[in-house]
Amino acid sequence: MRKTTRKMWAAAAGVTGIALLATACSSGGTTTPAATDKATTPAASTEKVTLKVATFNEFGYDDPAGSLYDAYTKLHPNVTIEPVKAATSNDARDNMNTKLAAGSGLSDIEAIEVDWLPELLQYPDKFVDLKSDDTNGRWLKWKSDQATSPDGKLIGYGTDIGPEAIAYRADLFKAANLPTDPAEVAKLFGGKDATWDKYFEVGKQFEAAGTKVPFFDSAGATYQGMINQVKDAYEDPKSNAITAATNPDVKKIYDAVLKASVDDNLSAHLGQWSDDWTASFQKNGFATMLAPGWMLGVIEGNAKGVTGWQLADVFPGGGGNWGGSFLTVPAQGAHPEEAKALAAWLTAPEQQIKAFKYKGTFPSQTEALKSPDLLSVKNPFFNNAPTGQLLANRANAVTVTPYKGPNYFAVNDAMQQALSRVDVDKTDKADASWAKFTDAVKALG
Repeated sequence: MRKTTRKMWAAAAGVTGIALLATACSSGGTTTPAATDKATTPAASTEKVTLKVATFNEFGYDDPAGSLYDAYTKLHPNVTIEPVKAATSNDARDNMNTKLAAGSGLSDIEAIEVDWLPELLQYPDKFVDLKSDDTNGRWLKWKSDQATSPDGKLIGYGTDIGPEAIAYRADLFKAANLPTDPAEVAKLFGGKDATWDKYFEVGKQFEAAGTKVPFFDSAGATYQGMINQVKDAYEDPKSNAITAATNPDVKKIYDAVLKASVDDNLSAHLGQWSDDWTASFQKNGFATMLAPGWMLGVIEGNAKGVTGWQLADVFPGGGGNWGGSFLTVPAQGAHPEEAKALAAWLTAPEQQIKAFKYKGTFPSQTEALKSPDLLSVKNPFFNNAPTGQLLANRANAVTVTPYKGPNYFAVNDAMQQALSRVDVDKTDKADASWAKFTDAVKALG
């Protein structure tokens, strides 16, 4: 799910971090039974405890109009919650690896992002097993499967998922003589038959209209939407052997997105999450972007005061999911029962829906996905778009769950660097940058 810095961590550092886990981590605790996720779940005791909750970016827990942390402490006066918020997913990952290796220092609850979750699944004993009869069927199956170790341990309660739509500036589409109504825009991109070729074709139409505004924000973000539709992009699911450099689907997507971005000049050439990217929302920086649910809050925050953003219920290739996170309870923590109770409550349907209303983090709980309270949600910033129903539609359109093994994060980081060298930094041509990518992949083993 979620934001990563353009300044990517080095592949070698990632390997070192995992090696440290294998040699230096001590369990620091024992596995204990999981608590239920009912809103009325009591803390494990009445002992006064302080629980640190480490997240990154926007999980939707700290709404000034009604903080979920405050709501929980009212239900459990013996609990004090201390939020710890990293700026990016990468920062959270680095902190996790360092403190797991040290055997101490992690928060009582640690949020993890799906792309680096496979690394941690290699060491399930470092986390409290959250599996119980109450967790069966609680989430979409593919969501809970992502956090289940080979020996059947559940190391994370699912928070959000990232079903993707297309966000666009209706005012800029109007200036380019393109449709502006969401239903018509969905048809423009091909509706149920939308393809990436059609998306890029519309981009050429937009560019030819002379608006002098780039069509999308970055090659890296567009690539991510495309690669998330490939089942076994980077690793062999049986052996975890890295196949990214020899997978023709990966090279085809790399070539296609850079042709659109650089040769056809459809990209704004911005590093997603960079200061320039953030500032561009106030400067007509680009006309469209891929929008998983969690991105809606990011767009609204960056584009405060800007009118024209809308959402189309369509996605090239049919459907896609970008990101999603989990709450884990590290075994080294001092209060595992109380931490489990809080993590279960934060990920219960009622709280997932509240977080979605605040920051667009779309629920992964099956009960939440059927709730009229969710399906009736509209977002005033996006011209009152029916985001609850729209994102539910997008979630139901997802047909591929990519395999993400222990090397996925490192390989994808190397790919994002390769794309950035061509699209953003303009230091390499596509062929030269691909060669550097294959070298980086080989270095991973």
